[in-house]
Amino acid sequence: MIKDITIGQYFPGDSIIHKLDPRIKILAVTIYIIAIFLINKIFIYLPLALLILLILKTTKIPMKFVIKGLKPLRFIIILTFLINIFMTQGEVLTKFWIFTITKEGLNTAIFMALRLVFLVLGTSLLTLTTSPIALTDGLESIMRPLSKIGFPSHQLAMMMTIALRFIPTLFEEADKIIKSQTARGADFESGNIIKRAKNLVPLLVPLFINSFRRADELATAMEARCYRGGDGRTRLNELVFVKRDYIGMILIFLFLAIIFGTRYI
Repeated sequence: MIKDITIGQYFPGDSIIHKLDPRIKILAVTIYIIAIFLINKIFIYLPLALLILLILKTTKIPMKFVIKGLKPLRFIIILTFLINIFMTQGEVLTKFWIFTITKEGLNTAIFMALRLVFLVLGTSLLTLTTSPIALTDGLESIMRPLSKIGFPSHQLAMMMTIALRFIPTLFEEADKIIKSQTARGADFESGNIIKRAKNLVPLLVPLFINSFRRADELATAMEARCYRGGDGRTRLNELVFVKRDYIGMILIFLFLAIIFGTRYI
């Protein structure tokens, strides 16, 4: 399950989506998240799914690679679905034992499950199609106006990007530790929840040690390169909007307008 994490990974490519300005992609994902919470009709998720398929086709990212990112979240998705379907009051559809399924509960459960799925798919596409450097530059550029009032935009963008990129690295480390501990006789699957929690100690201790070691190596490497924050730093490739970025921006706001308009259909 750990190796199925896709959030934070970068899938190199030469597609038009990969070449888009990172600021446009960050804006697109932000509007995409807003649009998901604006959707109030199930059928609107169909064109949303077609949009994601079109992006995957354009970027040549395998569909299986993106879908496997949902596997670690399947428990949360199922739990959210069950809580909403049984705990929401409304018109009763069916009842068995102490459980009651209502029309409103079924509708809410479907919406919440779909929102979680599409949130993961959409945010995964951002990191899959944007390199770490481009993502850092994009975040810093968006937050740059706040630096005039003393806000550390560069440092925050750098920390967010490093944290995001550390996700697959940490899970890869955890997977290696689990395999090595299992080979030594450790059991992470059997027993009750208390026993499983105790069995995680041989996993968490070396994982934290490796995390601190990697963080120290990263800090040493940045100091060796005379990194002192964003003040006075220049870039090899400056972010400049081109024609495709303006077209992308128009399509983004058109998409939001369509989603918002469906609320009144």
